Amino acid sequence: MKSLYLLSAIAALLPFTLAWLPHEAGITNLEGRDLFQTQLVNETESDPAKRWLPNKTPIRGVNLGSQFIIEPWMASTEWSSMGCGSSKSEFDCVTLLGQESADAAFANHWNSWITQSDIKKMASYSLNTIRIPLGYWIFEGIKYDSEHFPEGALNYLGDIVEWAADEGFYIVLNLHGAPFAQDAKQPFTGQYIPSISDSNPAFYQTSQYNRAYWFLGNLTHLVHTDNRYRNVGMIEVINEPIGSNDLTDSMRREYYPNAYATIRNVESSLGVSSNRALHIQMMDNAWGSGDPTQYLSNNWEAAYDDHNYIGFSPVSVVQADYLQAACNPRGGNWPLIVGEWSMVVANSAWPPQANVQFYKDFFARQARTYEKQLGWIYWTWKTDLNDPRWDYSAAVAAGIIPKNLDSMDANPC
Repeated sequence: MKSLYLLSAIAALLPFTLAWLPHEAGITNLEGRDLFQTQLVNETESDPAKRWLPNKTPIRGVNLGSQFIIEPWMASTEWSSMGCGSSKSEFDCVTLLGQESADAAFANHWNSWITQSDIKKMASYSLNTIRIPLGYWIFEGIKYDSEHFPEGALNYLGDIVEWAADEGFYIVLNLHGAPFAQDAKQPFTGQYIPSISDSNPAFYQTSQYNRAYWFLGNLTHLVHTDNRYRNVGMIEVINEPIGSNDLTDSMRREYYPNAYATIRNVESSLGVSSNRALHIQMMDNAWGSGDPTQYLSNNWEAAYDDHNYIGFSPVSVVQADYLQAACNPRGGNWPLIVGEWSMVVANSAWPPQANVQFYKDFFARQARTYEKQLGWIYWTWKTDLNDPRWDYSAAVAAGIIPKNLDSMDANPC
C-alpha cells in the first residue's frame, strides 16, 4: 500500500548513514547559551529557505492534545457526543461503533476540535510552537487487520500543519501512540489493554519497533515532500515510555538508534539539503526511562523532551513549596524542551477563580525556568474540563496566562 512504500527502502538504508542537522546558532536563551536553530520556512521565496525564530526567543508552545488521539478524561463531552460511551480508548470506541460509523464520528471531531481560528488565536497569544501527538495508525497500511482505529486523519493533519505554517509556527510531530502501546493502560496511546501488565507492554520488541520505523520513515518522507509540512522542524520518536527496566534498555539499545537512523536515512535518500534536515527528539533522562544517548553512536543535533507535572510529584501541598518547585530545573540531556507541563496541583487544591495570583506566579515561574533550557510546550490548548490548570486557552481567558508572554516577570524566581 502507498503508506508502506518505504518498507523496503528503510530496510535497505539501515544501518545508519551519516546525515546532516542544522548547525548550532540562532536562538539564545536567557543565560546567553547558544541553542540549535528552530526552522521555519519563508513562504515568500520561490525556493523556500529556512528562516529562524528571533534571537533570545525560546520555544513557547502548546500541545494539540486530543486532536488525533482523544483522551477521554480531558474530552469527556466530546467523547460522549461521538457515541464512544464508556470506551477507554480510540481502539475501544472504534470496536464499539464499527469502522464506518467510527470514521464518520472521528472525522467530525478532527474537523472541529482544533480549527484554523484556534491556530490564529494561538499566534495572537505570542506562541511560536505547536506539538501534535499522533498515533502510528494515521498511516493506515501499518495497522494489522485486528487493530481497530479510526481512518482518514491524515488529510486533517495536513490542514493543521498548513494553517500553522501560514502563521509561522514551528511544529513538532510526536509518536504518541506506538504499535501495541508503549504503556498498556494509558489512553494517550490510543489503546487500553487490561490483559497486559503495566510493566510489560508489548511495544518493546523488534517486530513492533519495525512498525514504528515504518511510521517514522513515512512521516519523514511526507514532511520533506509535501509543502503543507514545510514548518515541521522536529519529530519525536516516542512519547512517555515506561520507567527504566529491561524493556526500556531494549528501547535505548535497539529502538532509539534505529529510529534515529531511519529518519536520517530517509532524508539522505531524498537528497535533503543541510538547511532542511529534521531534529530528532527522545525523552530526557529525567523522565525516568534511562539515558537516551546510552547506545547512540551519533546524536548530533538530537533534542530531548521532559514532561514535568509538578502536581504529580512529591511536593507538599503548600503554595510556597509549589512556587519553589517551579523554580527548580531538571533534566540530564541537552538541548531540552519541556514538552508537557501544566498548572495542575494535587488534590484539586486552590480553585483557580479564588487563587488567580498564585496561578499567575506558578505559570510564570515554570515558564521562565524552562526557558533557561530550550523552552516549553504546555499541555494542552483546550479541554472539556474548563480548568485553566490544564487548558491554556481557558487560562488566558481567566487572566492567568498573559496574551503577551514577554510581559511576564523576567526573573520571577
